[in-house]
Amino acid sequence: MSVARVTEITSSSKKSFQDAIEKGIARAAKTLKNVEGAWIQDQKIVVVDGKIAAYRVNMKVTFILAE
Repeated sequence: MSVARVTEITSSSKKSFQDAIEKGIARAAKTLKNVEGAWIQDQKIVVVDGKIAAYRVNMKVTFILAE
């Protein structure tokens, strides 16, 4: 039997939501072992002078705890 844990992270990108997700997962995988998946909880944009300055995602990352 395995036990999983969920942690919430926020990631941002100047390019796209997809890029923000990929950066967030890549960063999480550097610190957390056995990353199994993620749920995108929230997406939002940052607007500066009427233009999109950043794309942000809140995600819940699931990873399996080591035995």
